Amino acid sequence: MLPTLTDSHCHLDFPDFDTERDAVVQRALDAGVKRMVTICTKLKNADQVRAISEQYAPVFWAAGTHPMSVADEPMATLDALLTLAKHPKFVGIGETGLDYHYTAESAQKQQESLRLHIEAARQTGLPLIIHARAADDDMARILTEEHNAGAYTCVMHCFSSSRELGQAALDLGFYLSMSGITTFPKSEELREIFRAVPRDRILVETDSPYLAPPPHRGRRNEPSYVAHTAAKAAETFGMELADLATQTEANFDRLFTKARL
Repeated sequence: MLPTLTDSHCHLDFPDFDTERDAVVQRALDAGVKRMVTICTKLKNADQVRAISEQYAPVFWAAGTHPMSVADEPMATLDALLTLAKHPKFVGIGETGLDYHYTAESAQKQQESLRLHIEAARQTGLPLIIHARAADDDMARILTEEHNAGAYTCVMHCFSSSRELGQAALDLGFYLSMSGITTFPKSEELREIFRAVPRDRILVETDSPYLAPPPHRGRRNEPSYVAHTAAKAAETFGMELADLATQTEANFDRLFTKARL
């Protein structure tokens, strides 16, 4: 009997899935993945992402402006995010965050966008979904400043940052999500960081179509492959896969309250 899992972060609206979205969702279900959260990264695509969630019962959605798109997209507005959040299958705010690896020139605009998304998470009670790359100090500072100004919940999606940022997030009560990166042979340092994370703060995800875990590395990722990430997570924590699945399901339900089944 397959353990029940949730892919807490994927991108089913991306063209990589256009020719076989039905089959991709079915393969996820066949692999024991009972829920998927598909993430809108540009608000102009919100209608398309919402429609996918409405077409497939196991699919929920979230929306925000990805930090790498902030310079090229209109700044999100609080009203727009609050309106989207009224949809019954809209379960999170983002992804948002900071990315100074590729787009450091828009750092100030990214920070403005991040704070706006945090306010939407605060007002809706929905979890913030954070993308963080090469911006650890500013990320920890802003998340902490904003949390001190008014509590909100959050997941550090596809976490692969420093131990220090991870601890700062945990200190605020946030969650860290394990992606295919944690399965790569050269990611032992990252796995060591995760070993110190409380098990009740862990989620699993694919970030598909990116970051496929072995044995699919180098090919398109898809939600069914979260089973491989979960298996490696269980190994990392020294747990049985069934127990890891039960724990991450409970964690997901606690954070993504609108997606509880």
